[in-house]
Amino acid sequence: MGDRWRRWAWVGLLVIGLILYLAVLRTLVSTKNPNFVPALILLGATLVPLTFLTFAQARTGRWQVPASVLVTSAFFGGVIGTVVAGTLEYDTLRGLGTLPMLFVALIEESAKLIVPVVLLFTVVAQRRRRVPSDGLIIGIAAGMGFAALETMGYAFSALLSSQGNIGAVEQTLFIRGLTAPAGHTAWTGLTAGALWALLASPSVARLFGFIGTFVGVVVLHTLWDTFSGSLVFVVLAIISIGWLFWELRRYRTFSDQHMGQLQPH
Repeated sequence: MGDRWRRWAWVGLLVIGLILYLAVLRTLVSTKNPNFVPALILLGATLVPLTFLTFAQARTGRWQVPASVLVTSAFFGGVIGTVVAGTLEYDTLRGLGTLPMLFVALIEESAKLIVPVVLLFTVVAQRRRRVPSDGLIIGIAAGMGFAALETMGYAFSALLSSQGNIGAVEQTLFIRGLTAPAGHTAWTGLTAGALWALLASPSVARLFGFIGTFVGVVVLHTLWDTFSGSLVFVVLAIISIGWLFWELRRYRTFSDQHMGQLQPH
């Protein structure tokens, strides 16, 4: 019963989140009280990424990553990732005058790994647990935090540029929230999972696997930022999500086969 509840917990989270979002939106529209705008942006920016994190966590086969680790990864990963990426991008713009999308992708994908790397090595040191799916979930949490904060920023900018048009905020929240799992969330999950796989079973092949994953994620990110159009986004989203679930299934198999030797002695 417990496993079944965990497996479908994301549905309850999504439904409750949508009800809360619609309740806040209705109150905001009815009262025209701007005090409800922050709650609307917060719910709109975090609901889908958090639902996706819950969904992926249940699909690891075990609910092993502590909630405290996920919260830490999401919060600090989002804050530190956005601050570091924003600073580096600003400094690069000042130095070069222009910033190619490849550099943007490289900076952001590197910045998002800072907190997951710290957590990955901390978990290895304290728990001696080297399960690749844990790294993937921690990476998803960090990507979720980054995506949520970035979406909040875009929603706030939309509010200002539209002179308080809530419709513009809703559109921004809908588009960015809906695409978040296929963007930052999936990309950071992939790279963190590949790093954890390298730590779980160090080898030249896994080292190249991590490097190849990081390069592939940067390429996807670059294409996402470079091209426009619904068809392009749909194709990139299918590739990103498909790749993530393929790795999740592979890591789950790895965990099932090697759990005995990965547990603390």
